[in-house]
Amino acid sequence: MSTISSRRSFLRHAAAGFSTLAVSRFAQAQAAHEPPARPLQLEHAVTTPVSVEVNARPIPNFEPRDRTRTRFGSLDYRSGLVLTSPYRGFGGLSGLRFLDGKGERFLAISDQGGWFTGSIRYSGRDMVGLADVEAAPLLGADGRPITEKKLWYDTEALARDGSLVYVGLERVNQILRYDFAKGGTSARGEVIAVPPALRKLPANKGLEAMVVVPKSKDQNLPLAGTLIAFSERGLDAEGNLIAFLIGGPAPGQFSVLRTEKYDISDAVLLPSGELLILERKFSWFTGVNIRIRAIPLKAIAPGALVDGPALFAADLGHEIDNMEGIDAHVTAEGETVLTLISDDNFSMLQRTLLLQFTLVE
Repeated sequence: MSTISSRRSFLRHAAAGFSTLAVSRFAQAQAAHEPPARPLQLEHAVTTPVSVEVNARPIPNFEPRDRTRTRFGSLDYRSGLVLTSPYRGFGGLSGLRFLDGKGERFLAISDQGGWFTGSIRYSGRDMVGLADVEAAPLLGADGRPITEKKLWYDTEALARDGSLVYVGLERVNQILRYDFAKGGTSARGEVIAVPPALRKLPANKGLEAMVVVPKSKDQNLPLAGTLIAFSERGLDAEGNLIAFLIGGPAPGQFSVLRTEKYDISDAVLLPSGELLILERKFSWFTGVNIRIRAIPLKAIAPGALVDGPALFAADLGHEIDNMEGIDAHVTAEGETVLTLISDDNFSMLQRTLLLQFTLVE
């Protein structure tokens, strides 16, 4: 039996016995009501940027049961990679943003309070590996790694606005702003003001996704200049997912209709102005499920309840894991490509996956 089949079998049958030799940190996080202790202090935790070796194995088919299939909802599978590294600090990737328009140079965050930068290498349209990968700690205003502060490690949300990069910390529900023009990953983070209700989100289901609506002379987007922040499972009185508009022309709070017990794990704003929300859910009976929903940006306003169609859904019958990051770029041919990355929670039962799809109009 293959390693992949063994992992899937474990997740599908764990509910029947409720007895395992090891339980993934992801499963523990789903069941936990209280924040866990400080994260494991990795042997190779960094205090300055270091080069990291990352190995890549291709994923030729998104659905192993049907190797001829490439279309999944509104997405067409392009390529995927399983990423591994001898560097023990590699993993826990919870956010991804491209630093160029080609889908090559990237910035990622680990939920252990670390940056990863590098480039995706391609052969034609297929991803084949990563190059020039570096790891660095997220620094606070004092120039010290933020993980030195109690609970300042669960860095889950990542947004970019030019040289400004925003990072959301779930345990403390704070947002740090970094100016990458001042040293890149060596820049110091500045805590920004957030709505009081955001600070009151659940510690383990709080700030999970952020996007910035850019100001542009070429586009006249609604909410231009606004930082949109989504909770993973902070619920309003009606049981819908809470989100916030920070800054911009109309700051306030709104809700995203919650259906089928999905939680929000990330979001991306397409050049067209459409907002895509990456969602996931987990249970011992069904394992991991993910979904992408499209939300019209023009529907978002203070007090609004927004919803949109599902463009894509997948489960453990597909090559997925705990998918926590999404970004987009447009190719020279005009195709919109979505890139998804998974958080392996530093668990032997999970994988770091990098997946790419073409959004089919």
